[in-house]
Amino acid sequence: MSVQPDLPAQLPRATVDDSAAVRLTRVTKTFGSNRAVDDVTLAIAMGTVFGLIGPNGAGKTTTFSMLAGYLRPSAGRIEVFGLAPSRVDALRGRLGVLPQDALLPDRDTVGEFLVCMARLQDLPPRQAAAFAREALDLVGGSAWWRQRCSSLSHGMAKRVALAQAFLGEPDLVLLDEPTAGLDPRAMWEIRQIVKAKRGARTIVVSSHNLHELEEICDAAAILDRGRVVASGSMTELTAAHEEIRVKVPAGTLRGSKPGQVPVQALRELPSVKSAELDEQRLEIVICFDRAETDAEAVIARLLRVLLDHEVRISGVAKGRGLEQRVMSLT
Repeated sequence: MSVQPDLPAQLPRATVDDSAAVRLTRVTKTFGSNRAVDDVTLAIAMGTVFGLIGPNGAGKTTTFSMLAGYLRPSAGRIEVFGLAPSRVDALRGRLGVLPQDALLPDRDTVGEFLVCMARLQDLPPRQAAAFAREALDLVGGSAWWRQRCSSLSHGMAKRVALAQAFLGEPDLVLLDEPTAGLDPRAMWEIRQIVKAKRGARTIVVSSHNLHELEEICDAAAILDRGRVVASGSMTELTAAHEEIRVKVPAGTLRGSKPGQVPVQALRELPSVKSAELDEQRLEIVICFDRAETDAEAVIARLLRVLLDHEVRISGVAKGRGLEQRVMSLT
């Protein structure tokens, strides 16, 4: 594993872990007196879809830029497959990048652009066109091969930029706001592309779309003011393995009469640690002991009690939702 030459010699090496495609060890990036990224340590496992989450100014784009090799950290170490991102030649063909608001060359056709990018990735000259067509087909743009980039709509240009990120099936793909500005159908199709690559490729996604990240990511890190305030699997971040939330209609009260939430009866269920009615959010919040049972078993028991008490139910969810978790931390 190589060490970036401009880093302090006394910085401790990260523990070697072959399952990590990307590792950040105490990474800091400053711009003058501003700390855009502050002492961030993360490990991103091979074959996972990993989200970078946070409000504007949280440090997502700066972290993304350092992973892509566009910026170097002011302190700390970044390793991509054991190499510094600045080792461009060693990582050529293994790393694909979709920058936010990437611009395409106006005068090139889509085919010319993608073939050029394929050649820059050291893909064999005779196969560059085939790789380019394969990537374009992946994003549903095979009919655009001879179309000039300047004539593409925003959504079409976004797909072409996404195609170049997946050229040659790189081991790691970095996507910065991949669905920003797209219509709902295009967003759905790109989510399917990312999910289809899960396991075969490591994908890091930076996005403000929390519902999208909750759907496609295996794990994520939540950043605020340059620091990691929470990280882990999506199940851990949303507490899906230890919390159940049941939506009830307005006007539902605590009590034992028909139609009222029997809070005490819910608290007495096996493995339930707490049960509360959040009247502001119109939710019953159940916390349970995951060491004793799973969420599905708890859902079955509490629904039986609620239905027996004629409580109307408008929805059931595991965990608190990524949006709610992010709002509570940033």
